[in-house]
Amino acid sequence: MVGVFGFPVTPFHADGSLNLDAFRRHVRWMKGTGVHALFVCAGTGEFFNLALDEFQAAVAAAVEEAGADLPVLAGCGYSTPIAKEFAKTAREAGADGLLLLPPYLIQPEQEGLYRHVCQVAEAAEIGIILYHRDNGLYSVKTVARLADVPNVIGFKDGHGNLEQFARITLEVGDRLAYMNGMPTAEMTFPSFYALGCRGYSSALSNFAPHVTLKFHQAVVSGDVATQREILTHVIEPICRVRDQGKGFAVSYVKAAVNLLEKLGPEGAGPVRAPLIDLNADQRAQLKQVLDGLFERFPASN
Repeated sequence: MVGVFGFPVTPFHADGSLNLDAFRRHVRWMKGTGVHALFVCAGTGEFFNLALDEFQAAVAAAVEEAGADLPVLAGCGYSTPIAKEFAKTAREAGADGLLLLPPYLIQPEQEGLYRHVCQVAEAAEIGIILYHRDNGLYSVKTVARLADVPNVIGFKDGHGNLEQFARITLEVGDRLAYMNGMPTAEMTFPSFYALGCRGYSSALSNFAPHVTLKFHQAVVSGDVATQREILTHVIEPICRVRDQGKGFAVSYVKAAVNLLEKLGPEGAGPVRAPLIDLNADQRAQLKQVLDGLFERFPASN
């Protein structure tokens, strides 16, 4: 997996209901930004806050809006039976693949995690990317075993243990595609790139895709000065806002989309509980970061 992968938010109306029209507009806009794939209804898209019928509607809408121009992958997770239902629904809605989030609640043994993935993969039929984070942490041996499953196609690292990541890539080689999936992945992409990872998921793609694409190119070309400029003046200040609340890795993205008024009067709307939105002071801090971002790096569209 090479490039910057967009992870669109899922807009809601003020009453918390799904705003499918705003979602379609957002996907259409992201499609033209230069990102290399869209991962819908995943972490940033509040997969964990969507009912199955909402998930189906959003994935189908994204596939329709993206057309043949851009791959669309969908989030998937929860218990094994529920994950299988989401996997089938995503396939029927036209998704090109799945990002398999950690299983619900428990800390499984590696054998249990292996069986979970195998069962979801069998039900899905389309390609699956493993998401390595939280309670879904895969050992080197388990990743190597799962690489034998034909439609397990990728590994997204959201844990950040670079030694283990290096050992996985050495063991599995190019059988799997690799993605940096750390929160605000730009901060760690130079390190992952040095280990052979060529792509990352970007929340910035929702509101400043030109900046994250510029950063990716700076890493690929070895332009350390541009990397440092973006990390210092954009990414690190965003991380300071993000770190002020649990779940703000999602909440700040919706707040940024709303502050920039990209989606009309209702914008991306609120997050759903158990997440909470940024308060007025935090929104003001984020607005200051965004003002500085677009002053230093003007958008062309």
